[in-house]
Amino acid sequence: MGDSQSWAAVPAAAERARSVLAASWSCAVTADGGREEFVGAHTVDEDGRVILHVPEDSALLTAAICAPRGEPSAVLEFADVAPVPVRGRIRARLWLAGWFTPEDGHLAFHATRVVLKEPTGAVVVDLEEFADAEPDPLATAEAHLLTHLADAHPDAVERLTRLVQRDCLHGAVRVQPLAVDRHGLTLRIERARAHGDVRLPFHAPADDVGQLTERMHVLLTQAAAAACPRALQRQRTDGDG
Repeated sequence: MGDSQSWAAVPAAAERARSVLAASWSCAVTADGGREEFVGAHTVDEDGRVILHVPEDSALLTAAICAPRGEPSAVLEFADVAPVPVRGRIRARLWLAGWFTPEDGHLAFHATRVVLKEPTGAVVVDLEEFADAEPDPLATAEAHLLTHLADAHPDAVERLTRLVQRDCLHGAVRVQPLAVDRHGLTLRIERARAHGDVRLPFHAPADDVGQLTERMHVLLTQAAAAACPRALQRQRTDGDG
């Protein structure tokens, strides 16, 4: 169950779906009763169309060449995995249903349905909105940004918890950066038997890494002026034994 701290300035579903697609390195394809896993084998057009690069002897390619237009039906699945080790690392799943056509030795996927599933629930993304949306400008850099924050600046992560409502930190044993996008940073608060997420919105969107650095400095300045949460004070005292 999530924490009560309010969420603000979150990406729209279409933008979130395009971000998952842009950052994913692998995908699973279910077609004609079979399932294949492909790693580093797909690219994405500006309109969100997936181009799958498969071996010449791929059964999927053969089926697409021999099938009537619009067949066989297929489902592509992409998983959004948190780059920092946390409980429940799958942040979202994206499914594209549709059909393949062969193009220049590759397979072009024509989506007829797009479904995004996050912890808050699943939503069907409008196809036109999906095609028109752009991925978050930080999507492809997010993994490096979060792992650097967690590994090199754990003190900054702890300082940011001063911006979290105290009841959200009750029983916390660990706090890790879970996600970042142009609108804000999300922290994963882990407890002994549960976890919750809290979002820290930026004062303005960050359209590149340079702007993100400035937005993070603003959050850290705000955190420095805030009182240290009692929950973490108790945690440090207990740890000092």
